[in-house]
Amino acid sequence: MTQDRVFVGIDVSKARLDVALTTGEAWSVSNDRAGWRALVDQLQTIRPEAVGLEPSGGYERGLVEALTQAGLAVRRVEAGRVRAFAGVLGLKAKTDLIDAQLIARFVQTLPGRTVEPNARAQALAELVDARRALCEEQVRVRNQAEQVRDPMLRRMAARRLNRMKADVVLLEKRLAATVAADPDLAERDRLMRSVPGVGPVLSWTLMAHLPELGRLSHKQIAALVGVAPYDRQSGSLKGRSMIRGGRAVVRNVAYMAALIGARHNPVLAAMKQRLAAKGKPGKVILVALINKLMTLLNAVVRDRSEWRIATH
Repeated sequence: MTQDRVFVGIDVSKARLDVALTTGEAWSVSNDRAGWRALVDQLQTIRPEAVGLEPSGGYERGLVEALTQAGLAVRRVEAGRVRAFAGVLGLKAKTDLIDAQLIARFVQTLPGRTVEPNARAQALAELVDARRALCEEQVRVRNQAEQVRDPMLRRMAARRLNRMKADVVLLEKRLAATVAADPDLAERDRLMRSVPGVGPVLSWTLMAHLPELGRLSHKQIAALVGVAPYDRQSGSLKGRSMIRGGRAVVRNVAYMAALIGARHNPVLAAMKQRLAAKGKPGKVILVALINKLMTLLNAVVRDRSEWRIATH
C-alpha cells in the first residue's frame, strides 16, 4: 500500500510556496532560486513518490525546472479536479496551506502523469504566453478606448495599441526564428501546418503547451486539451455528455483554428455539415471539430507525415 510512500503538495503563489506532505508536515519557502534550492534539499532527503502542484500563471516554471533537474517526480494537477476532490472529501475551507495539503492527498489518491523536462517547450511557452498576454491587453485597451470621449485619452490609447501591435510582431518574429533554429521544432511545425486551418499561432501553442502531441493516443490528447466527452449517466439519470478540465490555453487557440478549419479543411467541413444535419447544437459541433482537429494533428506528428485527405 502507500503507507510508507510520501506525497507532496505545493500551493504556488508569486512570492511563496506552501508545501505539505501526506505525513502531516508542512512549511513554506520563498518562490525564488533560494527557496527552490532549500525545498529541493529537503525533498531529496524525504524522497517523495511524487510532487503535485497546480499551474499558476507561470509562477511555477522555475520551481518545476528545479524539481525535475533534481530528479524528483513532478505532476501538474488541474485546479478543477482538485476542487472536485475537495468536494468529495467534504472540505470547504480554503487557505494556501489547506490547498497544499489537498494537492498532496490528490496525487496520493489519483494516478497522474509525471512532467517530463522539456527545455525547448518551456522556452517556447514563455514567448507564446507573452504574445497571448499582449493580445489580451490589446483587446482590453481597445474596449476601454471605445468608451472614452476625452481626445487626449483616446490618443494615449491609440499610442498604447500601436506599441503593443509592434511588440506582437516582434514576438512573432522571435517565435518563428526560435522554431526555425531547431530542426525538430521546425519539422513539427511544418507537419502541423500542412493541415488546413492550422496556422503558426496554433502550431506554436501546441509545441509549447502540448509537447505530448504525437506520443499519446487521440483519446489521451483530447483529454489533455479538454475536449473528451464524459457521459453523465447513472441508473435512470440520462444526461448529455460533458467536457471538463484540460489545458484551456490550448483549447482556446484550437477553438479559432476549428472555426477556420470548418471552412477550409474538407474533413472538418464535412463533419460540421453532417453534425448540423443531425440537429446537433453549435457548441457540440465545435467541440467535435476541435477533437477531430487534434486527432488529425496527433496523427501527422506521430507518423511524421504531412496531412493527406485521402488518408484521413
